[in-house]
Amino acid sequence: MCSNAIAFSGARVLVTGAAGMLGVDMTDQFRCRGAEVIALSRMELDITKLDAVRGVMRKYRPVLVINCAAYTNVDGAEDDFQRALLVNGLGPRNLALACREVDAVLVQVSTDYIFDGSKSVPYGVFDPPSPVNAYGRSKWWGEQAVAAAGGRFYIARTSWLFGRGGGNFVETMLRLGREKGAIRVVDDQRGCPTYTVDLARAVADLSATGCYGVYHVTNSGPATWYDFAAAIFAAAGMKVDLMPCATAAFPRPARRPANSVLDPFPLRETIGYLPPPWEDALKRYLSRLE
Repeated sequence: MCSNAIAFSGARVLVTGAAGMLGVDMTDQFRCRGAEVIALSRMELDITKLDAVRGVMRKYRPVLVINCAAYTNVDGAEDDFQRALLVNGLGPRNLALACREVDAVLVQVSTDYIFDGSKSVPYGVFDPPSPVNAYGRSKWWGEQAVAAAGGRFYIARTSWLFGRGGGNFVETMLRLGREKGAIRVVDDQRGCPTYTVDLARAVADLSATGCYGVYHVTNSGPATWYDFAAAIFAAAGMKVDLMPCATAAFPRPARRPANSVLDPFPLRETIGYLPPPWEDALKRYLSRLE
């Protein structure tokens, strides 16, 4: 156990972006641990406004802030980089500065897309970032801003999220499977599908340790988008003519890294376990949908 560990029973925890897919499960996770959770949606707190962030921090004086607010439109960021940079870069900076002023700990949720995908093996926490798209650049700017603010922080990089309360790849595949007889899915991008429930649990456990720094937090095991889609249809009992294809067959405004698998070291060594395999997480999520 590292120094300054937090006991959450009765502690005040503030969650930004609380109405989003990750924010909903993060809020539930900390409430289940007995924390007094201040759950603020984007409409209730615009993290791009420093005065507003400072006002909220001084009002509630949380011991921990979980930033789930983010601009997540990867393709949209190519045309509106300024907006992505405001939310994903300036917002975390504002939170980090305000957290330092009230002596709160910040958890900044980041992304696998800070890496360029050129490695053939998983990316470690100290591999040099080199984003290939505007979204990744905005998230990397946010990471640097949090570190430069001088307070106590965790950066939790994650990937390929699915969960309730928001559009995600699982729901898209289920919809397309019902509407179409045949689907093509790219088979040359590899990452780690991650269930927001499992991410929230691991982040809560990590934030209780006092072992500050950068971590990779995903469900265990790599997959391509094609692998992921095949598992979705199999678990849902749907017969779909699924065909693999290359990324080049579906040109998008933003480049995607070919390999964004994240190496979890030293997550297990810090919290005592790794999140379960993504296949197990997928089955639990589908059961929840039913």
